[in-house]
Amino acid sequence: MCSILGVFDLRPGADLTPLRPLALSLSAMQRHRGPDWSGVHAEPAALLVHERLAIVDPSGGAQPIRSEDGALVLAVNGEIYNHRELEQGIGGDYRFTTGSDCEVLNALHAGGEAPEAWLPRVNGIFAFALWDRRARRIVIARDHMGICPLYWGHDADGRLWVASEMKAIARMCTDVAVFPPGHVYDSARGDAPVQWYRSDWRDHDAVRGLDVDKAELRQALEQAVHRQLMGDVPYGVLLSGGLDSSLIAACAARFARKRIEDDDRGEAWWPRLHSFAIGLEGSPDLAAAQVAADALGTVHHGFTYSFEEGLDAIPEVIRHIETYDVTTIRASTPMYLLARRIKAMGVKMVLSGEGSDELFGGYLYFHKAPDARAFHEELVRKLDALHQYDCLRANKSMMAWGVEARVPFLDVQFIDTAMRMDAAHKMAGAGRIEKAVLRDAFAGVLPDEILWRQKEQFSDGVGYGWIDGLKAHAEVVVTDAQLAGAATRFPVNPPATKEAWWYRSLFERHFPGDACARTVPGGKSIACSSPAAIEWDAAFAAAADPSGRAVAGVHHAPGVSPVEDPSPPR
Repeated sequence: MCSILGVFDLRPGADLTPLRPLALSLSAMQRHRGPDWSGVHAEPAALLVHERLAIVDPSGGAQPIRSEDGALVLAVNGEIYNHRELEQGIGGDYRFTTGSDCEVLNALHAGGEAPEAWLPRVNGIFAFALWDRRARRIVIARDHMGICPLYWGHDADGRLWVASEMKAIARMCTDVAVFPPGHVYDSARGDAPVQWYRSDWRDHDAVRGLDVDKAELRQALEQAVHRQLMGDVPYGVLLSGGLDSSLIAACAARFARKRIEDDDRGEAWWPRLHSFAIGLEGSPDLAAAQVAADALGTVHHGFTYSFEEGLDAIPEVIRHIETYDVTTIRASTPMYLLARRIKAMGVKMVLSGEGSDELFGGYLYFHKAPDARAFHEELVRKLDALHQYDCLRANKSMMAWGVEARVPFLDVQFIDTAMRMDAAHKMAGAGRIEKAVLRDAFAGVLPDEILWRQKEQFSDGVGYGWIDGLKAHAEVVVTDAQLAGAATRFPVNPPATKEAWWYRSLFERHFPGDACARTVPGGKSIACSSPAAIEWDAAFAAAADPSGRAVAGVHHAPGVSPVEDPSPPR
């Protein structure tokens, strides 16, 4: 991944070239995303800056990418996993000038179709800005789930700005906003972005009564992992010891072993799979990760951090992840610390397990879902919001140190496989553990203690003392009077707890104003639920907290008696 920054002005007589030094200085604020090289394209109507993290074709593929005739200029943050397949199907006169997987976007645009027609054929993660010089046309698009971040807005002179991170343009654009996932803006079609990613499975009636064969589900995930191993640099896997990261690691380990056996270095020159975990001393995740790593044969690296080290990092974490959401900050901090360790070891790309809980109802509050329709509708809500939570966390926490995180569960083809299953097959409760259908599909791949481990949210799994310590610290640094005046101080999404107030005050230092505040979602949550799911249990409203431990009678932890048996059905 990388970072992009673009400025556009289609008005007659406009000249953006004097803004080149300003654009470069603003782009430097997100250079942590692309420390390998910088590229600039400047002309009167369009100015594009790219900061590159070289994953594919590291010795070439510099951006912005220009077509051979110079008519198209493209800046991309992302990876196009099916670029070879797309390249083979492209006709016409377009001639590729780089080995970059991203150049296929230029070629697809050159084919003459509207972008909403060809974008659904792309399997990848991306946020891009494309300038068509001949047509004086701007095309800006974001991937299906918003895995890659993207913001846009207008300055006081009406110029359009776009950037990978809000910090690069927040002080230029009073209307800075999140560019919506699965949408494309085409200046030839109007001022509003158009939705290009649509799926029939959003409606529960479209999938009611349908099932997906376990073998098909397993194969779909394995194929997604294989696609996302594309790259020419050292890579690894994040391995918390939970179900999701362990399944991704198991699939990746299988393909890494095959490369060693076949002596096939064509896909990557890093065949030994390295895995990475982090937690407080004695954390549940560190212990479980070691069990999983031993079973899979990865070269494992388990790191510890102290509460004080995490506390020291929080101001920088908030500056990087650009949110004041409590759950996201709690989980981003250890991930941010882990990313620094990973980068120090020379690894530039990791696979991670985000997205599984949103596809299969893995959060513990899903045990309280009243029926399959409510369960399915909550899955859709969670997927729609993912770009503001786990996608944001995984991307920005890792990219703070120039490490790219890929998320195979959110592969566009795997999503379609997982979501065309009736939620009745995914429901938990009454003695059935969450995500049982996924666990069953991978029976025998992992040790039972990992395959049937109960869900631990990352911010819990790194050590329960982490969240408890953050709450205690907030009690000291935020007064009762400050919390009482929260609605006056922070009229947009006023914080309801001292911990939330503390994070909000740190966010405001870097991102002042209502527009920045509105880029972060609000509302009550129980164990990462949407606000709508609070209605599932009367106890949720009183106990609302993002921690999974807040779901009384479901979460099993030391000193807590489980009411449900998490072992596999017999």
